[in-house]
Amino acid sequence: FDEKLLKQTYKLKDTSSFKLKKSREELSKDTNWDNYFQKITYRPFDTRYIFYNKWLIERPIYPTMRHMFEGENLGIIIGRQGHVVGTFSLWNLVYISNKIIDFNLYYRGGAILFPLYLQPDKKKNNPKLGSNIMMVFDHQAEYISRKPNIDPEIFKKLEKMFGKKPTPEEIFYYIYGIFYSNTYRSKYAEFLKIDFPRVPFTANYTVLKKVAEYGKQLADLHLLKSDALNNPISKYRGSGDNDRIEKIKYDEKTNCVYINKDKYFDGITLELWNYYIGGYQVLHKFLKDCNRRIMDDSRLYSRIVTAISKTIELQKQIDVIYNQVEKEVIEF
Repeated sequence: FDEKLLKQTYKLKDTSSFKLKKSREELSKDTNWDNYFQKITYRPFDTRYIFYNKWLIERPIYPTMRHMFEGENLGIIIGRQGHVVGTFSLWNLVYISNKIIDFNLYYRGGAILFPLYLQPDKKKNNPKLGSNIMMVFDHQAEYISRKPNIDPEIFKKLEKMFGKKPTPEEIFYYIYGIFYSNTYRSKYAEFLKIDFPRVPFTANYTVLKKVAEYGKQLADLHLLKSDALNNPISKYRGSGDNDRIEKIKYDEKTNCVYINKDKYFDGITLELWNYYIGGYQVLHKFLKDCNRRIMDDSRLYSRIVTAISKTIELQKQIDVIYNQVEKEVIEF
């Protein structure tokens, strides 16, 4: 294909880190092109595929993202409120993924991934992909098996306080649960406008374990693998055979979201419809990105509605226990 035509058709522009001609030349030399397809958490509850190759993706951030596809893993995605333009009253820039992520997951950049585990680098110093990443808190340590991406000092202090060493997963889910507390978000609202969130570690293991349980439930909901989603609260209704998403409309009186004049999802309260993660109104954004397409997986949307409903319930439960979190906080 003519290079000028490609640029015009796909609105491509050369930048300091992307040159179309160079990229085409390098990709044409690679016979393993089918190895580069990866799933990506593109937006909240929206998984897509990406051709993850340096010559096609501008700034792929391989040293971080490789930890998500070189072995099973989880990652907390954090953003700063100043990076996001959107309508939300409290900081809500936290999500989870078991895949690589899009930088604009929260809207116009700012999504930073914190993997639970760091994987040993199977392609160390590969010039195509990037060099090895060191431990976040132990910058000189190289390793041959995966290691928790958690400061060893945290483990030491928690073990000394609790008389037992918490697992990396307990710490991970505890953090996720804390960040979904509206009490936490409200109390530190001004700080969260200018900096990344800080974690108040409780000195009470029973409290930590309970918050971690809530965090695990949230994670399963957001990864759409919770059993609680098997009986969705919203159903796909309507008459006729037109399943194309044509005009998205929310009817507050009936708690229904229409995708065209005949088809709709019921059971969606105004609170659910207005639920935001980052700058995105989740239920509207999902449909908007599917505009003009056929609604071929209505159950997926119903599960997302249910996940948000269960999330709101869990946030309230976390708020009940949150005051106990800060009764005695461990200093690091």
